[in-house]
Amino acid sequence: MTPLAEAMFWLANALIVPVWGMMWFLPDHDLTKRYIGDLKLTFLPLLVPYLVLALPVLPDLLMTLGTQMPTPAVVVELFEDPDMVVLAWIHLLALDTLAGRHIWRRMLVAGRPRAVSFPVLLFCLLLGPLGFAAGMALTWNVNGEDLSIPKTETGTTTNPSD
Repeated sequence: MTPLAEAMFWLANALIVPVWGMMWFLPDHDLTKRYIGDLKLTFLPLLVPYLVLALPVLPDLLMTLGTQMPTPAVVVELFEDPDMVVLAWIHLLALDTLAGRHIWRRMLVAGRPRAVSFPVLLFCLLLGPLGFAAGMALTWNVNGEDLSIPKTETGTTTNPSD
C-alpha cells in the first residue's frame, strides 16, 4: 500500500468519527441537527480522500469496467491492488454515512429513542444494507405518513412525482 493510500484511509476514518458519534450519542442535540443536517459538512469531506485516490486510477478503472462485464474475476483482480481496497473502503464509508444520515433523520422524525436509533445506526456503519433495512422498517408509515416525502415549511408534504 502506498503511503498516500494509507494517509487517505486514516483521514477518511477520522472524518467520520464526529459524524457517527453525534448521530449515536447526541441524536437530538441542536449541534447534531445543524452539523449532520448539512449534507456539505457530512458528505463532502469524504470526497477529498476519495478523489485523491480515485482520480489517478479513474481512466484505468473506467476502461476496465467499461470494456468488460464486471465478473467476480474482474472484481477480484481490481482488489488485488491494496490502494484499490482502500478506495473501496472509503467508498463504503461514504455510502454507509449517507445511509446512516438518512436513517438518523427518519429516526428523529419518528421520535425513536436513542435505545432504538443507536443499534440501528451502528448497523448502518458496520453492515450498511442491514442497518438501512432495519431503520426503514422501524420508521415505516409513522402516523400514517411516508417519511420519505419531504415536508414544506407549512408542514404539507411535497410529492416529487407531482
